[in-house]
Amino acid sequence: MSPLLGFSDNPFKSRDDVLRGATSLLKPLTPYKSSCGARIKLSTATGTGFDEVSAQLEGFARPLWVVADLLAAQSTSSATASGVSDLDLNSWIRGLDAGVNPHSDTFWGYSGDHDQRMVEMEPIAYALLCAPSVFLSAPSSASDLDPHVDLQKRDRIVTWLRSINDKTVPPSNWRWFRVLVNLALVKSCGVPYDEVKPLMDADFKVLDSFYISNGWSSDGLWSADKSQADYYSGSFAIQYSQLAYVRFAQDLDPERVKRYRSEAGEFAATFWRYFDINGAAIPFGRSLTYRFAFAAFWSAAVVAEIPFSAPLNDLGVIKGLLLRHLRWWAKQRDIFNTDGTLNIGYTYPNMFISEDYNSPQSVYWCLKTFSVLRLSADHHFWRCEELPHPLSTNNTLGHEFNYQDDVKTINRNDKSLDPLGVVSAAVQVTCSFPEHHFLLSAGQSTRKPHRGREAKYSKLAYSSTFAFSVPVGPLLSQMAPDSTLSVSNDSGDTWKARWVPETPRIKSVQLTLEGQKESGPIIATVPVLISAWRPWIPLKIETILVPPLARWPGWHVRVHILTWKDHYSISSLQGSPLQLVDAGFAISSKGAKGGVLPALTEDLRELSSSEGEKANDVAQEGIWEGNSSCLVLSDAGASGVADLSAAARRQPPIDPIHIGLAQRTRIPALHHHFHSIQSRDSEAWLITGIFAVASSSGLDNASIRELWQDKPCLDVEEYTNIL
Repeated sequence: MSPLLGFSDNPFKSRDDVLRGATSLLKPLTPYKSSCGARIKLSTATGTGFDEVSAQLEGFARPLWVVADLLAAQSTSSATASGVSDLDLNSWIRGLDAGVNPHSDTFWGYSGDHDQRMVEMEPIAYALLCAPSVFLSAPSSASDLDPHVDLQKRDRIVTWLRSINDKTVPPSNWRWFRVLVNLALVKSCGVPYDEVKPLMDADFKVLDSFYISNGWSSDGLWSADKSQADYYSGSFAIQYSQLAYVRFAQDLDPERVKRYRSEAGEFAATFWRYFDINGAAIPFGRSLTYRFAFAAFWSAAVVAEIPFSAPLNDLGVIKGLLLRHLRWWAKQRDIFNTDGTLNIGYTYPNMFISEDYNSPQSVYWCLKTFSVLRLSADHHFWRCEELPHPLSTNNTLGHEFNYQDDVKTINRNDKSLDPLGVVSAAVQVTCSFPEHHFLLSAGQSTRKPHRGREAKYSKLAYSSTFAFSVPVGPLLSQMAPDSTLSVSNDSGDTWKARWVPETPRIKSVQLTLEGQKESGPIIATVPVLISAWRPWIPLKIETILVPPLARWPGWHVRVHILTWKDHYSISSLQGSPLQLVDAGFAISSKGAKGGVLPALTEDLRELSSSEGEKANDVAQEGIWEGNSSCLVLSDAGASGVADLSAAARRQPPIDPIHIGLAQRTRIPALHHHFHSIQSRDSEAWLITGIFAVASSSGLDNASIRELWQDKPCLDVEEYTNIL
């Protein structure tokens, strides 16, 4: 794949930079536009679960997330300087008129029930709200922003948009599409508010039912069938749509606008923790091919002038969260096709991570993040100093967080800067430590047939450094089940990955920790996550997730309690022993020089004849395999797992062995065989230490190995009180 000039080489520090980045993404679309501009079809020939006309409508509509703002602000001097003059933005004006015209060869067709056209109506509604005079004026005066409306054009647009109003819209974030369509009909197209208000009120009633707490809404009603609070709760959909409503509905609905402003502030109070200090966001959930749409919430919030509390109460902090995210993506050079268009995937082309609703044009939902370009160059956002991440200890722009500093030096009296962030609505705990930025998750899942749904929602942890794997087949090696549990009861012929957790909850507990030699026991109060999973009705696996503790940097702990009915013999299940795989983070298998990692043993360093040689051995890259543990050291950092059951004085009746999974990555894991459990047994405990240190930590391999060797020592008996 080739880098994209204007994006991949972009410093993303100023408005001109952001504008250049946006226009560089739009330019490669030019040769794929239909003659009238109503459709865009990229050269990639992958299909979707909806019709091809809708897919080409996607190509037209999704760039409007930024095109609308560029058209509304195209009179600014910076626009010409940054390449907007090279773009035919008016093609979107012409295209809208042709697409809604039933007599046009490129007519999009009217919406049906559950129709993809409903989705694409939202950016069209956004465009009409942002720049009504541009999109509704007569063609001859469009470039002059003439306020005179072409009534025939407007009527065609109204007729097409109204087709959503008598159709069935799924009870999900899709209800926002109809709300914003009707808002645009009222605010921009002259449709009486009283005509659409009953329908808007009905949609709001459904949307209100999604609300959980602290500004978070689930994507659909939170239930046993669908428990999703992901990026659709924020940047991809719900919060972004609410902030669009805040911008354009103040006069129509001041009370709801006031509520949405408050919810945006609450949401931001935990959402910033999903972004690392280097700008990377934690990927989890569906539609990850939307990439830097992760940060769209920050753009929408700034344009809507949402006030935030500490540590986000300086606009420079928000500026940093947004621009660092764009800079992180600028370094991902494999996200582009050779023609400069975005590909389907995440940091590289990957159809396995895609959804059945991802056409080649779908990826341009990412342009939501550029709505901040609506702000003129003299706005305070562009003039203020970009500030570091709230958890960075540096106050100087351009310097990275000194990962050698003890995280305890971060303001101990400010709870908003605690490295552990409890996100109760999402049943997650974010962990922002010098060694690693990730989250622990206990309660999300969906029964919707999304591709790789177990991997996208039900893993135990997700990382901004070690992105999760998605399955490519049914075999264990093809499932690549990092950061999760997998079980088999038929000699490994088939496997089940953790899915649909029961009774998820977050609980604050006190743990007694073994201190270092010079100190006594330590009492730590931490939030732990608890949930259960039933792979089969007789078998229950309850899991406690303990986040990293200052005593053991780089480590977090899982405690699994397996219980089964007294009459149920787990060792004779289908004549095969139960197998359970408890896996750590997937890590790049590439060495610093690009070679394959060697397989090593724990005994290697004991063979050294001198301290200097020993240091070299300890620092060596490779896959370190020992009894009941595995550590991978590569160019990405370190990832490892260790069986802590014996140290916790609760030895399970199993045989643990380590395994490595997946091409181009390695997944350290413990593979347990329950072959000696008698029918009278009804419980077994497993305690797993999960180790991960990112290369960006600044720690050398020798220092990482020291952290690895100092494994957590927890008294498992304490956990009986937690449950």
